[in-house]
Amino acid sequence: MTDADLDAALVHAAYRHELTSRVKSMLVERLELPIPPAWITDDQPLFGRGLELDSLDALELTMGIDAEFGIAVYEEDRALLGSVAAFVDRVLVTRAETEDAS
Repeated sequence: MTDADLDAALVHAAYRHELTSRVKSMLVERLELPIPPAWITDDQPLFGRGLELDSLDALELTMGIDAEFGIAVYEEDRALLGSVAAFVDRVLVTRAETEDAS
């Protein structure tokens, strides 16, 4: 691995960490969760036995995602709401595709 590769990996890791923090903060703020963002783990399920979000939370979350990140969430995309990590992966892929198309 070259120094340039290492630098690129470090930049990517820092960006992913910052993006993950933003997503957790957005979750807590938009859904008015009674916990600090740091308590949400990256792989914690958002629905079901995880944060126990419901369908109204899902609607609020999809509106927040569109407003904060410019990514529309459709019914077939609901898997990206499975966890913070799944959503961050989707944001990174979407942004990479947008940059490649430019």
